[in-house]
Amino acid sequence: MSASSNIVPQLPGDFMAPKDAARWQSRALLVGVVALAISIAGAFANPTQFFRSYLIGFLFWLGIALGSLALLMLQYLTGGDWAMMIRRPLESATRTLPLMLLGFFPLAFGMRRVYVWAVPGFVLPPHKAAYLTVPFFLARAAFFFAVWIVLQWLLNRWSHRQDETGDIQFKLKLTYLAGPGLVLYGITVSFAAVDWIMSLDPSWYSSIYGILIIGGQLASAMAMMIFTLVMLGREKPMQDIYQSRHFHDLGKLLFAFVMLWAYFSVSQLIIIWSGNLPEEISWYMSRLVGEWRYVGLLLVIAHFVLPFSLLLSRDLKRRPARLVWVAALMLIARLIDIYWLTAPELWPGGIHLHWMDVLVPVGIGGIWVSFFVRGLRQWPLLPLRDRRLAEAMERHAHA
Repeated sequence: MSASSNIVPQLPGDFMAPKDAARWQSRALLVGVVALAISIAGAFANPTQFFRSYLIGFLFWLGIALGSLALLMLQYLTGGDWAMMIRRPLESATRTLPLMLLGFFPLAFGMRRVYVWAVPGFVLPPHKAAYLTVPFFLARAAFFFAVWIVLQWLLNRWSHRQDETGDIQFKLKLTYLAGPGLVLYGITVSFAAVDWIMSLDPSWYSSIYGILIIGGQLASAMAMMIFTLVMLGREKPMQDIYQSRHFHDLGKLLFAFVMLWAYFSVSQLIIIWSGNLPEEISWYMSRLVGEWRYVGLLLVIAHFVLPFSLLLSRDLKRRPARLVWVAALMLIARLIDIYWLTAPELWPGGIHLHWMDVLVPVGIGGIWVSFFVRGLRQWPLLPLRDRRLAEAMERHAHA
């Protein structure tokens, strides 16, 4: 086989992000900086509230980046037209992981205001005392980010090298990396979920908790991809590329992730409730009684009932103008879910909703979106020299 047989001819057109993307980037950055500046000013008066609100916002936006990392590796294993359409946005989302590493430093600095076990003098159960220590906690976090950043670096580098050279060897490397990478993603995210969320109540544990967090990350990442494609598809050049069948595929995947999250959530509840152990049921009792039960009911409706009912419609999934509202609902529901998972431990008793619980996630999100859009502007929005993209566009041309 000659070397030239590995080269895929490049498609005509640059398929770069629309000119309005620069305005989106600057506006998102402005919103993020202003919101964070106001929140930091509030931190001087109430530092405990700031760091606890920061945890909620950090987990939400990190979840989108990590879910995108998992979807990026998954699409190399499965293929399909949907993979061609969202590969570049997924890569852009994963390139925000170094930013999220920097975003972890405020959480590390204020962890004694967030995690009760980090306060000197707090007595942990013997089997957890060696694990939940501040140095070991920070060392594990460094390892998690190292794995995630190395994975995203390799995935982005080899993908862009394929675009530059058209050499199929880079595609093979990406496929070989995807399987082990997904295993590493599952392990590290599961341990990070235990460290950063479950340890808010150091006396409680759940063996399915990591999988539940993974399901939520996949749902939030897919919702963000749908939202991104709808926005990009409003203008040329992508207006003529994205088709109803592409959105139909993405809608079906979002439907699957909604079902996956619901299955894991119900499974955890059934397993813990049937076990009837006080140290396990107490976690649910603080969320299923009093004011928190209404938040739980809202979560069931917004995160499952509504998206499940709406995504059953084939017509809705093929209409971007309608599907984008389901994606926006899912992103809001994801933020509610993180609030429901964390706030009852941070503020025992009734619902404690502070203005920083809204403004801090907006601030982190504005900066995250700005970096995300910047990444979209760096490369063509399609993998132009991937053989399957050329074949898919050729099929469309003859359709």
